[in-house]
This record gives sequence, C-alpha cells and structure tokens, in this order.
Amino acid sequence: MDSTHITLDGVRLEVAHIAGAADRAPLLFLHEGLGSVALWPQRGRDWPAELCAATGRAGVLVSRRGYGQSDPIPGVRGPHQSTPPASALWPHGRHTPRYMHHEAEVVLPRLRAALGLQQAVLVGHSDGATIALLHAASHPSDAVVVMAPHLFVEPMTLAAIEQARQAYLDTGPQGLRQKLARFHADVDCAFWQWNDIWLDPAFARYDITHECRRITCPVLALQGVQDAYGTLAQLKRLQQVAPQTRALALEACGHSPHRDQPDALTTAVRDFLQTVTV
Repeated sequence: MDSTHITLDGVRLEVAHIAGAADRAPLLFLHEGLGSVALWPQRGRDWPAELCAATGRAGVLVSRRGYGQSDPIPGVRGPHQSTPPASALWPHGRHTPRYMHHEAEVVLPRLRAALGLQQAVLVGHSDGATIALLHAASHPSDAVVVMAPHLFVEPMTLAAIEQARQAYLDTGPQGLRQKLARFHADVDCAFWQWNDIWLDPAFARYDITHECRRITCPVLALQGVQDAYGTLAQLKRLQQVAPQTRALALEACGHSPHRDQPDALTTAVRDFLQTVTV
C-alpha cells in the first residue's frame, strides 16, 4: 500500500487506500495500541488487502496521531492532558483514561467527514476495536468488526503491558523499540502514549460496558483463545450488553487474529458482511 496524508486542524495523519467497489460501504481499519498503517500486514501477508478482495469492498487505513507516519503528540510524557473543550480536536500531553473516547467521539467523526466516509464498516483491533465500539455507541454506524476489544481492564492485560514496557527498555538489537522503529516516525511517542496510560493506576477502572449498551448496528467480535492481553470474558460482556453481537473464539490464536489466523478471520468477516446491506 502507498500511504499519503490528510491534514486535520493542522495535524497530518497517514492514510492508505485499497481499491474496491464504489456501491458498498468501505472498510475503515483502526489499528491497535502499537500499530500503524504499515503494521497491518503481518508475516508476509497483507490481510487488509485480502479482506477487501474477499468482500469486494474498498479499504481505508489510518495511523492515529503519534503512530506510523502521522504527526507526533507534543509532550506525550508530560502532564496529563487537561480536559479539552468539545471542539478541541488535538489536546496535548500525556493521555487521560478517556483517550479512546476522544478518538471515537471527536476525532473519528471529523476524520470520516474529511475522507468522505458517510458510510463505513469499522474494522478495529485491540485499542482500535474499543474505539470502534465507542464510535458505534455515539454515532450512527453501519456495522462493526472488532478483534480483541477491551471493554474493561483485566489483570492479565496489565501484566502483558508491563512485560511490553520491559521489552521496550531492552537496548539490544532485538529489543521491542528497535523492532517498532521501522514502522513509526517517532517510536517513543507511539510506545509511551499507549504504555503510560494503560499502566496508570487510574486506568485500572476503565470500563465501557455502559456505553456499549447503546450500540444498535450489527457487530462481529473475534478473539484468540490464547490472547495474552485479554480473555473471552470481553466477548461475553459485549454479547450481554449488545445481544446482536456475533462472537467467535479463534483457536491457536493470540492477540492478533489477522496475523495468527488470517484465513479463518477473512472467512468470518466475509460471511458476516454478506448479511450487512450497506
């Protein structure tokens, strides 16, 4: 994929497009907490392109601010962001526990408008999945596909994120920082904006169960049985509050179904989208 940029309120965001049918809602891919446009392809496979081909839909991939080749966040390890007014698109500083709410309720609607995406199927992974659910809870949505969503914080999630911190601080040639630096223009911004807030004691109470009750569109939720960042309790909770959700547990699969089980994932999403009229 060749990426380009779109500018929103003076901030450049990396965007990539995949061609597809113009008469179907495109797929809008929302990446994980350490992801980017360039990190969607895994193990030699370009899963977003494969999914678009299988469903006959166009695709749009975006690197959130501070990720990939998008502009960084000033003061990302400084004081917490003050609560911005509703019109403030880009607060500065360290994330607050509501950073995914801000992405879903403020940034994403503006981004969709700028991209001309009146209709879209949101395809989110991890943090991107949570953002997709929050967006569907607050804005009319056509359909949502979520992989490894975080509705609430589990102790195992925090333990895995602490392990990621230690791996990032490893200065050896095989350390996590060195691996991620290939995919992010400002790798420290990308890592710390995610890691700092998830390990902040205030974030342990994060829970979007109440918001998910407002989701009315079709939802497909998938999670790997061997996911180190969350259990199947996440999918169970989502089905309890949004009973239209189709849930699928993938065996021999960790936190990234598009890496570990791309064929099974593509089949599940294709079949789900055949029931969506947009």
